[in-house]
Amino acid sequence: MPTYSAPDGTRLAYHVHGEAHEDHAPLICIPGGPTDSRYLADLGGLSAHRQLIVLDTRGTGRSAVPEDPSSYRCDRLVDDVEALREHLGLRRPALLGHSGGANIAAQYAARHPGNLGKLALIGPGTRAVGIPVPGAMRRELATARRDEPWFPSAFAALEAITEGTGTDREAIDPFFYGRWDAAARHHAAASRPDNMDAVTGFAAEGAFDADATRAGLARCEAPVLLLTGEFDLNSPPRAVAEYAALFRDASLVVQPGAGHYPWLDDAERFVAATAAFLA
Repeated sequence: MPTYSAPDGTRLAYHVHGEAHEDHAPLICIPGGPTDSRYLADLGGLSAHRQLIVLDTRGTGRSAVPEDPSSYRCDRLVDDVEALREHLGLRRPALLGHSGGANIAAQYAARHPGNLGKLALIGPGTRAVGIPVPGAMRRELATARRDEPWFPSAFAALEAITEGTGTDREAIDPFFYGRWDAAARHHAAASRPDNMDAVTGFAAEGAFDADATRAGLARCEAPVLLLTGEFDLNSPPRAVAEYAALFRDASLVVQPGAGHYPWLDDAERFVAATAAFLA
């Protein structure tokens, strides 16, 4: 397992999927969670088009637990990504962030625009840029799936969470997948956070400065892909469309029939869209 040293000395690990290409630099991938990056796997076969360098953020997967818990903060994780770029000797690599990892990627783009070739935000979290996702927006997406057999119990759990009277997040897992089948159940179980200190610290006070990030993104000239699923409760298409408007050169893709993990719901469609953007 390859590793490198973060600026504070924490040993961080990353996974390599696919072969190196002479004509294309590797794609650095930042998982959400924060959780073990193995849930990304090879992003539905994207590694056949571009070598993937998938980071285990500090305190997750094979990466070490930092001595300073405040270093779990989202804005501070940007330094770990820059250290990885330097470790790999890449000048302007492409960067992909999924879910919460998109908050790290967006802050990286705002702070290091000259070190970025292209940016892909998949099912992106929007906290870094201050775009709210109100409960009514999530509820509207959820009710579009009312004919699913799992809907009554999952929707009741979602309503309770939205109203602040419930905490059973596992009960709403079906909403995050285009198909709630055995593969989705296995993926959901494997995607649970493995370090709650990292989860809590990620959004600690000071982690997000939306005004500064928006200003930095307005200056970023790198092409950007924002791809979300038609049914993604975490990253509803309307919120992601608002996000896309913050960039100079952005493409918005809403993948039909997909949830929060579009490479699982339709790998062929996801890979085609993402590989075309990266080419």
